[in-house]
Amino acid sequence: MAVIKYVCHSKRVLDIALRHGWKPGARYTNLRDVKRIGKLGFLDTDWKTYDFKRHLHATMLTRPDITVARDVERLRDLPRILDQACTLLEYARKVVIVPKAKGLANILLEAIPEKFVLGYSVPTQYGGTRLSLACFGQRPVHLLGGRPDRQRAIAQQLNVVSFDTNRFTLDAAFGDFFDGEKFRPHPVGGYERCLEASIKNMNALWADYRPIKRARSKSNDRA
Repeated sequence: MAVIKYVCHSKRVLDIALRHGWKPGARYTNLRDVKRIGKLGFLDTDWKTYDFKRHLHATMLTRPDITVARDVERLRDLPRILDQACTLLEYARKVVIVPKAKGLANILLEAIPEKFVLGYSVPTQYGGTRLSLACFGQRPVHLLGGRPDRQRAIAQQLNVVSFDTNRFTLDAAFGDFFDGEKFRPHPVGGYERCLEASIKNMNALWADYRPIKRARSKSNDRA
């Protein structure tokens, strides 16, 4: 099973990405660009101003392959977030829990049931997950955002089953593309050329990667 790749962006970006095997994504606050798409792949959240009711409504409307519950930034919020995630799981095939609270470091694998995918927010200047990669064990992980080279490096230590990114769209606006190692100016230029070149090189970067298949424990299935 190959890693599943998602992008949340404009119709223009989605059209190119879909041609290269990626799946469409959207934030629950903006479903405009995915209205014409038959099946939504990834439903992202607005983590800064999270609204569960609005998120749930969008999940019920789109029935995505995967969506992300509210980030667990405080340990005391975990029970409520898990309850919300269980509700979301009624309408999405998978739900991602993003552990960020320091108090989860030593109990993460026991505290978050295996019916949920773990989320790792790739650190950037805007924030990200600060827990040690070792805390995630071999549990299936979805990578949220970040540079493509950084995502691939993290996958050397985590069991990555999927990721989302739109970083390459920002660089494309300035005539840069991801060459498989870093971003650099495109030899010809053009926004769409940069987008397509980046996507092709990200596909090549992940071509030989396969997630670890793990048996799910019955105890966690009942959690």
